[in-house]
Amino acid sequence: MIISVINHTNMPDVEVQQAIRAINVQIEQDFYPYWSIGAMLRLEGAIAEDPDLENPAANMRGDAIIYLEDEIGDNKDTFGYHDLHFSGIPFGFVFTEISRQMGEPWQVTLSHEALELIGDAEVNRLIMGPHPDPKEKGRLVFHWYEMCDAVQAESYEIHGVPVSNFVLPLYFTVDGEPGSRNDFLSAKQLDGKRLPSFGVNRGGYIGFYDPVSDKHDTYFADDLARRRAEIKSQAGFARRGIRYKSQVNKPFATGHVPSHRAAVSLVAQSPKRPKRSAKRAKPGKTSRSGAPATSKSKSKAGQSHSGAA
Repeated sequence: MIISVINHTNMPDVEVQQAIRAINVQIEQDFYPYWSIGAMLRLEGAIAEDPDLENPAANMRGDAIIYLEDEIGDNKDTFGYHDLHFSGIPFGFVFTEISRQMGEPWQVTLSHEALELIGDAEVNRLIMGPHPDPKEKGRLVFHWYEMCDAVQAESYEIHGVPVSNFVLPLYFTVDGEPGSRNDFLSAKQLDGKRLPSFGVNRGGYIGFYDPVSDKHDTYFADDLARRRAEIKSQAGFARRGIRYKSQVNKPFATGHVPSHRAAVSLVAQSPKRPKRSAKRAKPGKTSRSGAPATSKSKSKAGQSHSGAA
């Protein structure tokens, strides 16, 4: 799997290349030995203000794309271009401004996005496990197949470049195995314990689908995790926003909508079926298919916004 990285920031390409090199080492030497799935990040040319619409392949040569942006508002044209020409191609956004607000190096955010793009490129995997809230002990829900969310506040360095911690396969097992490692760093927490299966470390959160409420929800480990989620919600949409089918008008499961930004639908909304007219067709008039016409009204399909986390 080749992940094309498109640099739309003010950072020089050489700085981005250094981050890409470290993350490629992380994928090959740290991630792949545990997960047996891998990828390679590759820096491509930026999509110009007036891109070659007849040859979109010139802007993207990989199997997926990660766009690097500075400000949140800078991505409107990029997202529209991707939605028009690369629809169906897995993608992600990394905003250096959001990373700054979270107090996280943008390289960690890029590592986080890359690993989760590898683990669940189409954002359609769920795995059954216990409800993360201790108050709901005994109930089973369907966890999102996320590589970094539960340990997102933890990082380490490769060649001086910070990268994100990530969970290991045994993390997604209902019965914890004695002595097993559930995340790469496997660091002891404040209570002296390590990350349990389907657990969450300080600063992390877990997304899941609850079959009882028929909604997607998020469990936060602490206020730090909630704050990080609220900061991320400023983007209005994310590659993983497709999870929030029950909350299509909310940028994030917290329901937090920044006052200066309008809520954006995160998934395609099915158009409402038109009501059938009670009037009968006049004698002698038929539809194009040959059947009697029932109404002169025509239904209009609503426009949809497709996005992703």
